[in-house]
Amino acid sequence: MTDALKRLSEEGVAIWLDDLSRKRITSGNLAELIDQQHVVGVTTNPSIFQKAISSGDGYEQQLTDLAARKVTVEEALRMITTADVRDAADILRPVFDATGGQDGRVSIEVDPRLAHHTQATVAEAKQLAWLVDRPNTLIKIPATKAGLPAITETIGKGISVNVTLIFSLERYREVMDAYLSGLEKAKAAGLDLSKIHSVASFFVSRVDTEIDKRIDAIGTDEAKAARGKAGLANARLAYEAYEEVFSGDRWSALDKAQANKQRPLWASTGVKDKAYKDTLYVDDLVAPGTVNTMPEATLDATADHGQITGDTIAGTYDQSRAELAAVEKLGISYDEVVQLLEDEGVEKFESAWNDLLASTEAELKRLAPSEG
Repeated sequence: MTDALKRLSEEGVAIWLDDLSRKRITSGNLAELIDQQHVVGVTTNPSIFQKAISSGDGYEQQLTDLAARKVTVEEALRMITTADVRDAADILRPVFDATGGQDGRVSIEVDPRLAHHTQATVAEAKQLAWLVDRPNTLIKIPATKAGLPAITETIGKGISVNVTLIFSLERYREVMDAYLSGLEKAKAAGLDLSKIHSVASFFVSRVDTEIDKRIDAIGTDEAKAARGKAGLANARLAYEAYEEVFSGDRWSALDKAQANKQRPLWASTGVKDKAYKDTLYVDDLVAPGTVNTMPEATLDATADHGQITGDTIAGTYDQSRAELAAVEKLGISYDEVVQLLEDEGVEKFESAWNDLLASTEAELKRLAPSEG
């Protein structure tokens, strides 16, 4: 057992792996990470599936069968991705049972091309929940303006949700509001609130990447002093908002009905700038009731040399506000940056999905049986 990961878990941080592939499932690697590295959940996204399926490892037989059935490329892709999520969910089922449904979760994203269409997102969320057919699934819905009512509607139907692509503090508050509204709808419909779970995926490293780029363009010593601080400050203030919302009167009524808090999930935790320690977004975002979803390189780095020293969020809020204010003072607009990151996030996932559709279509054509 690795001490740093064990300490992280003991501090109340759930360690999830930000990756999935069929090879990881069939080789026993995922089971090994659960057993030895304290991994208690898995997140996927269109980019992860694109990388996994494009590698071709383990998908040939299913693709051959799908080609023989002449299914559409969209149907083929959903059959492949939901099969991986279902198998991963089965591997994580003991964790799900042991934690009363809090962890042992596997996330799968709605079609990113639907990010700006509320009803289509809800319909896709219902379809994915039905297709995977495992209680420990989370359906990922992006925190776009159109995504917010879709979150409420989906939660209201008793489907657990991972809200993704959150960059701004204002949008995060809207996400928590959408979740609470969904719980209120579910309660009014007589659903068991204890069975509904949610996480809110707040992205970290991409904030630093974009703001640091603008700081470097300014180039002054004053500007350089602000490098690498905005991502952590933003996430820490998100945790402050979480504490506030989930201790208020509105939450109290739902708490009495056995509802679950929507945990903050730190996403985009792989460090992009080699000037920073590779465990920055793990070591410095430790707080109870959170999830940290890590790419394998970050998981390995934390296991090897992570420095888990207890809660690293409590007591940082004033400093965090000052650090974001320092960025604004440089003429860098926080609102502009976070909106750009949301737009780019949706575009990147849509692009990965389109690439995946194209490569899957090519494979289906290659494997199609000759007529006759």
